[in-house]
Amino acid sequence: MLSQTVLTRRRLLGLASAGALAGVAACSKTESGGASDADLLASLRKRGYVKVAYANEAPYGFEEGGTLKGEAPALHAEVFKALGVPELRPVFSEWDGLIPGLLAGKYEVISAGMAILPDRCEKAAFSEPEFISPTAMMVPAGNPKKLTDLESAKRAGVTLGVMSGTAEKGYVEAAGISSGKVKTLTKPQDGADAVKNGRIDAFVLTGISLRWLAKTNKGLLVTEPFVPMVGGVKQYSPGGAVFRKSATSLRDAFNAELKKVTSDRARYVKLLSPYGFTAAELPPANLTTTQLCAA
Repeated sequence: MLSQTVLTRRRLLGLASAGALAGVAACSKTESGGASDADLLASLRKRGYVKVAYANEAPYGFEEGGTLKGEAPALHAEVFKALGVPELRPVFSEWDGLIPGLLAGKYEVISAGMAILPDRCEKAAFSEPEFISPTAMMVPAGNPKKLTDLESAKRAGVTLGVMSGTAEKGYVEAAGISSGKVKTLTKPQDGADAVKNGRIDAFVLTGISLRWLAKTNKGLLVTEPFVPMVGGVKQYSPGGAVFRKSATSLRDAFNAELKKVTSDRARYVKLLSPYGFTAAELPPANLTTTQLCAA
């Protein structure tokens, strides 16, 4: 089985270099029997499956016991079934190879919970947001410092842990928490261990990732998620499905069915709660990919 890791880089890492993409950007054919993107959905319906890429990063898209699981596969299976395509066929890719592989026609969709970022929007077409990634804190059971958000942490003068290279590190800095009260860690488990042994009072990461981490770290509590503010702007960190830019008809059909799920809170939570997603991860109705790509 491929190793599973909690994904924190999805919101920060850009695409591979422009040179790496140039050789595949001109591809206009898929492996759907030579079908063009204009009639791709019809081809997928006839074929009976859609090829989806995943990066094996829990809880967004990962392989377990030979089965593709996670937020994106669960949601995308629901959407494609409604579109008349009953099966997802997984194709593994390293994270940095996801978009190049899409452009090369190795698969039709990226099902990896990829963050919607302007630089990525230049290369590929994103669905409307599937989820947002509000921040939370992992604390000792009982939350002895009564932490609720970064402002409460600042007032309490606690020591926080963040991961190197994550958005949360920037949120902590923007909140005005002094560097002497911040420990930088390498990976999620380091944060959980630091809370357990008292090196830090709280570990700051997305609520999604922390709830998944808590499954294997007893005696720790994940606070209710909150949306940090940076420069007066709410930091939602949304993610979505990814298509080739030429596959707008498929993307639009996907969006129509996606909206039926994201506009139904109970359905959304029932579908994604096995992967730690709650109503707090439901995208605001007025948050659009057009806005995010222009940011």
